[in-house]
Amino acid sequence: MNLTGQAGDHASEILFLNFNQDYTSLAVGTKTGYKLLSFSSVEKLEQIYDNESDDIYLVERLFASSLVAVVSLSSPRKLKVCHFKKGTEICNYSYNNSILGVKLNRQRLIVCLEESLFIHNIRDMKVLHTIRDTPPNPHGLCALSINNDNCFLAYPGSSQIGEVQIFDTVNLRAVTMIPAHDNPLAALSFNSQATKLATASEKGTVIRVFSIPDGQKLFEFRRGVKRCVNIYSLAFSSDSLYLSASSNTETVHIFKLETPKERPSEEPQSWMGYIGQALKTSATYLPSQVSDMFNQGRAFATARLPNYGFKTVCAISPVQKIPRLVVASLDGYLYIYNIDPNEGGECMLLRQHRLDGKPCDGHVLESPLGLEQDKPLAQQTGTPITYACTVKRSDAAPQGTPPPSDSRPYEEFDQGAVGGSDGDTEDLRTLQLDDDNEFPPMIHKIE
Repeated sequence: MNLTGQAGDHASEILFLNFNQDYTSLAVGTKTGYKLLSFSSVEKLEQIYDNESDDIYLVERLFASSLVAVVSLSSPRKLKVCHFKKGTEICNYSYNNSILGVKLNRQRLIVCLEESLFIHNIRDMKVLHTIRDTPPNPHGLCALSINNDNCFLAYPGSSQIGEVQIFDTVNLRAVTMIPAHDNPLAALSFNSQATKLATASEKGTVIRVFSIPDGQKLFEFRRGVKRCVNIYSLAFSSDSLYLSASSNTETVHIFKLETPKERPSEEPQSWMGYIGQALKTSATYLPSQVSDMFNQGRAFATARLPNYGFKTVCAISPVQKIPRLVVASLDGYLYIYNIDPNEGGECMLLRQHRLDGKPCDGHVLESPLGLEQDKPLAQQTGTPITYACTVKRSDAAPQGTPPPSDSRPYEEFDQGAVGGSDGDTEDLRTLQLDDDNEFPPMIHKIE
């Protein structure tokens, strides 16, 4: 049964979906504001915050803190940083072009424009560095690691091929360039330790994992061979043993990152064993394009989405202390799947929740709904498929004067943290924005 187009009118209200850095909450941008949701249990989707204001197409929450960064369609060149629990605006920045992407960690805030990247110190929001004249990046593609020691930024180094530039946002220097794909990049994601980077190109058939910072290829996974697809999101599990990938098909793939030493050796005690060993041996004598086919791993597990034809973001999240596959879709639903860590295979759909807060039966069919494996989209829906598609580029720079240089920095670290305006801290734990006096309003314009 094909459920495309039957999700309801609430789906057309959603402009943006994204998980926070540790995949414990979901940010939803809509035509009437934004909301933050928690899925700490399979049975219940809790609303943390609901803001009714502008048409928000970008909203990023910093871990489990009260700090959020939002951008609206009505002011696409202005970034607002807010304390959502108090409903106050900490600061705002205006840029000379539309904001296409925002990334946060406990040290840095990254703002991505089509041809430049701004690196802010998150403790006082001052601009530390600007990467200008980057290759055209109309979708605002970039990734920021969440590790404090390895605080890396990844962004496209070319608009023609899949080059990845790695930048150290602490020492403010370029680290390396990774020639990841022959086609332009479509998705990037760091693991939590910032030791691995997953990449996918616009062709969408191969997903690669590279070591960071040296850029050596570690794994190569084949999502499919029939046709090209659009990879929407990549996400590592917290232990970096699994990698999930969603695309414009109804199938979400989970790959297992195991080294050859961890894989069981195949003894030639059967005809299949002899054939497998012969193929492995012959691959060394074949052209590189052919031998790569033998070296590419296939999906360890897959999950089927009841509705497809909408942009999705996926993650492997510890829901009730058990790793689950969680998929949020612009159809207006959050899907939670069970993963078999030993056998893999097809994941069981445990629950679906409506993102608009309206009642939902919760239970869904465990069957693949009669859908053909990895079926491509016949047509797209009216819902925006890329976040940047909702933003109209403006070449006119805003008028205004630069901000005063003595803007007072603010501190927002948890109890036990010791920090000053110079940015030094002894303990960078979950941010807790409690004191309004520490967060004076600031307005900045960047030409």
